[in-house]
Amino acid sequence: MHIDQIPLDRLSVSKANMRAGKKPPDVSDILPSIIKRGVISPLFVRPNCNAGHFEIVAGKRRYFASLEAARQGKDGVTLPCITLDEGDDAEALEVSMIENMLRQNPDQVTQWESYTRLVKEGRSVEDIAATFALTELQVKRILALGNLLPRIREAFRAEEIDAATVKHLTLATKAQQKAWLALFEDADGYAPRGSQLKAWLFGGASIATCAALFDLAAFEGQIVKDLFGDEGYFADADQFWAAQSAEIERRKAAYLEDGWSAVEIVPAGVYFQTWEHEKSPKRKGGRVYIDVNAKGEVAFHEGYLTRKEARRQGEGGSEAAKQSASVRPEITSAMTSYIDLHRHAAVRSALAANSGVALRVMVAHAICGSPLWGVRVQDQRSRNEAVTESIETSIAEAGFDERRRAVLAVLDFDPDEASVALGHEPRNGVSGLFQRLLELPDAVVMEVLG
Repeated sequence: MHIDQIPLDRLSVSKANMRAGKKPPDVSDILPSIIKRGVISPLFVRPNCNAGHFEIVAGKRRYFASLEAARQGKDGVTLPCITLDEGDDAEALEVSMIENMLRQNPDQVTQWESYTRLVKEGRSVEDIAATFALTELQVKRILALGNLLPRIREAFRAEEIDAATVKHLTLATKAQQKAWLALFEDADGYAPRGSQLKAWLFGGASIATCAALFDLAAFEGQIVKDLFGDEGYFADADQFWAAQSAEIERRKAAYLEDGWSAVEIVPAGVYFQTWEHEKSPKRKGGRVYIDVNAKGEVAFHEGYLTRKEARRQGEGGSEAAKQSASVRPEITSAMTSYIDLHRHAAVRSALAANSGVALRVMVAHAICGSPLWGVRVQDQRSRNEAVTESIETSIAEAGFDERRRAVLAVLDFDPDEASVALGHEPRNGVSGLFQRLLELPDAVVMEVLG
């Protein structure tokens, strides 16, 4: 390998050059130095069919900057060139890509065009990855841009479309891409992007393969592989749910065969609330809840009873509860919901008209806690034991403790409770405390609240 000074008029850009066929490159960053000092770093060239002429494999920007320097009056411009042996286009393209990537990272579409040309020249994904010190997955991600319509690729090159949107479009069919492109080019239309695009492509919430309980190898539907992530997605949600539901039913039957008293499936849109249930082992009638969400994910909650059932069981009335459970209710669940909601609306309206009663409801819930209300007590402790001790013995803490004991006495609570806000009522529940507060005058209730 040797370096020759070759005149500009004997040089042209090779079709094997990574940046060949594009508009003239921006050379504003290197033009001043080339006008002043010329080209220092040599270009890579190879002989072409015209004797004494060469084509540039790598160095297109330096070549165009030199052309501009010549147009501005710089005489006798020659370029230092390393002449490569005559070889195939794939080798020349590899040289061009390595040179360009070291100098100025090409956009992903340009990389795709170059990788595609290498593949057509017989290079495998493994060969390309080894040549450019990439992983095979990185090469496949670039090649995945070939799944896009040309107009989408050009919009991505022009930065009209972000990378996240392009990532999801590589999963789309050609028909879906055309439909999205029509929205994108419609001034009055809205083309979904990012995560919204994924939902648009998959008809709602996209379902990842990791959610499947069934064997993916036996699944007959289409799975779209996401080369930009570690997951695949089910192309048809209905096919997924058919297979997923069958597997859920199979596991339900297995639980029942294993001796569980009952197995309930919590459908998508309804949530299994742990605070409404208590743990109970299989031998005490605990059941299994299979919680399904809209993304296809399934959670198995083993050994639970509702709090009402657990309370009855604790009172020794489990047999009576079983008997009553077998009796058909006098009203339907829909009617029960109707009655409960209208009752709630009536109570809320009455409370809005009676601020004193509403105040006592609020105080009762603040003290006892509920699924809709919670108060946390500030911990008056420090990592430094001396600081903690000084707080506990301070005048302010002593005064607060005196008021706390007074409030506990008014509420008929244990005077040794560490806080008024217990998170529970030790005897009669929130309704019992509410009844006690109704007996107290407003001034005392305000003292409790304070």
